[in-house]
Order: sequence, then structure tokens, then C-alpha cells
Amino acid sequence: MRTKERQANMSWREFYKNRWLYIMLLPGIIYFVVFKYVPMYGIVMAFQDYVPYRGIWESNWVGFKHFERFFSEPQFWMLFRNTLILAVYNIIFFFPLPIIVSLMLNEVVTERFKRFVQTLIYVPHFVSWVVVVGVFYMIFTTEGGILNELIFAITGQKIAFLLEPGWFRTMIISQSIWKEVGWGTIIFLAALSGVDTQLYEAARMDGASRWRQLWHITLPAIRSTIIILLILRLGTFLDTGFEQIFLMLTSTNRDVGEVFDTYVYVKGMTQAQYSYSAAVGLFKSVIGLLLVVGANQLAKKCGEEGIY
Repeated sequence: MRTKERQANMSWREFYKNRWLYIMLLPGIIYFVVFKYVPMYGIVMAFQDYVPYRGIWESNWVGFKHFERFFSEPQFWMLFRNTLILAVYNIIFFFPLPIIVSLMLNEVVTERFKRFVQTLIYVPHFVSWVVVVGVFYMIFTTEGGILNELIFAITGQKIAFLLEPGWFRTMIISQSIWKEVGWGTIIFLAALSGVDTQLYEAARMDGASRWRQLWHITLPAIRSTIIILLILRLGTFLDTGFEQIFLMLTSTNRDVGEVFDTYVYVKGMTQAQYSYSAAVGLFKSVIGLLLVVGANQLAKKCGEEGIY
């Protein structure tokens, strides 16, 4: 009993000692509780025929009816294919770029120029998707678009970048890269700032080139950060970005642009099929959870810490 009391007193003293750190955590904890955990009770709608005036607890339970309907829909494989392709493109083309840009910025010697470049690439993150899509329309539209006018002056033809299905995914990934790559460098630059400079000095004394230092010192130092962010990225693997894709969709590119997020919006908000859209959203969330758990286990088997 005395041992337990002593441990409890030590825990309380440790808590009181770090009380301001816990107080600083409160806003984040409250945010996740209110906006992430409390709304989770709405998951039960996926197993009901939800009727707004009857409420969640008085609506009829239908089990896996909506999931069966979703998996048997002719659109299912089209949605799955489009979402999966965009998600894979994001991992292949978008995820490595913040790492590459961070490594390049880390090699810049002139501090003033480095800060200027950082500020320049951070700014697009604060621009809304509505503005980003508007800018792309101004550049790529066939009627008065800057790029199309240039192409027309050279070749005498115009390219319908915004209407042709073949250009849709390229445009989506290009927008994501332009808007978010700079912001993504923040975490990697913070990780790079913690690398011991003595390691570089020792490597230079041994005759290691800049590429050797990069490969044998810099990348191993941020490897754990890369893996953790990749695992977290997989958690939102199927979240392709509703607002961006919704703004870019047209009647001609819908076959390659319609994804789970836009499908949920159409079924849930415009057609009031709340239970069905909840089932689609839950399916997507379960896939994300499985990817996180699997990636975390794989990271541990490879000798990394993972996220839990």
C-alpha cells in the first residue's frame, strides 16, 4: 500500500511540476474531443434508415444494407479506381517533394536567400482552393487562358486542359504540389536542424563529398520523421480533397474525377441519403485505419518506432 501511495504521490508531483505543459495541451485535446470524437456517435447512422425527424436512436436499424448497396453499385469500382489512383499519385509525386525541397534548402549557405525562398513557397498554403482553382482557370482555360494563348500563338491550336479527362489528374496533383509542398517542408527542416554538425565535420575530414554526407548522415537522421509522416499520410490515403476536386469537376471529366468524397457530398447533401453516405464515409475511414495499423506494424518490423 505504501508503495502505491508513494507512486501516486510521485505521479501527482510530476503532474504538478509540468502543469503548464498540460494546460497548453488543453486546446488541442478539447478540439479533438469536440470535433473528432463526439461526432463519432453518428457512425450508427450507417446501420440505420435514418430519418431526421425521428432522430438517430429512433430510426430503424437495417444492419449492413447500405454497405451491400454501395458494393453492388455500378459506380463503386469507378469511384474506387479514381480515388486509389489519385491517392497513389499523391504518395508517389507529392510526398517526396517536401523532403527534396527541405534537403535543397538545408544546403543553402546564404541565410537571407534561404528565408526568402521559404517565405515564397509557404505563401500558397494560405490561399484557399477556390482561389487556386480560379488561378488555374485563368492560366489553362481555352478562352483567354495565358498558357493556351501562348500555345495558340506557336502552334495555332488550343488544348482543353480543364475539359479533357486525360489532364484532370495531372492538374489535381500539380495544384497540390504548388499549394502544399512549401508548407510540408517545415517539419523536415525542423528535423534537419537537429542533426549534429560534428558528423558533417568528421565526414569532411574523411573526404566524404556533399552527396555522401547527404546519403549517409542527413537522410538517416530524418528517416524516422519520414516514416512517421508516411504512416500518418496513409491514414488519410483515401482523402483526396473534396473542395479541390469538386471545383475541378466538369461533365466531361467526371468519369476520372468522381471520388468517394464528392460522391458522399452528392448522396448526402443534395439527395439527403444520410445513412447511405454515412456508410460510404465509414468504409473509407476503416480502410484508412487498416492502412495506418499495417504501416505501423511494418515500420516496427523494419526497426523503426512507429507512431504507437
